[in-house]
Amino acid sequence: MRRLRSLVLLLILFCGAAPMSGQAASAPAQQVSPEAMIQQFVGEDELSPQRRIETKRKHEILFLMGLALLVLLLATGGFGIAMAAFGKEVFVPHMILAGLSLTLAIAHAVTSIVWFWPY
Repeated sequence: MRRLRSLVLLLILFCGAAPMSGQAASAPAQQVSPEAMIQQFVGEDELSPQRRIETKRKHEILFLMGLALLVLLLATGGFGIAMAAFGKEVFVPHMILAGLSLTLAIAHAVTSIVWFWPY
């Protein structure tokens, strides 16, 4: 009975979103040509503050991120070796550093791709 009640509640929640999309579809839509739509994105607008950063400064930021990542990776490895070889109880710090290392590695990769794609 509880399971049925939960399924009905989920069905009501999912169906509740359908009228909103129906209301948006019934509103009069303006016809915009694909060329006009693309021109909005291609236009020569002023560069955003993020893109005004000099290339040298971008390299410095990525270098510092990489340095911090290297330190985190070495500390994570040190805690892992301490656990495996010496039987120390450092699992929680090891996992926290591993999570921070992974987060910084992803941020470093995304930042470098955004700033330097395609070169």
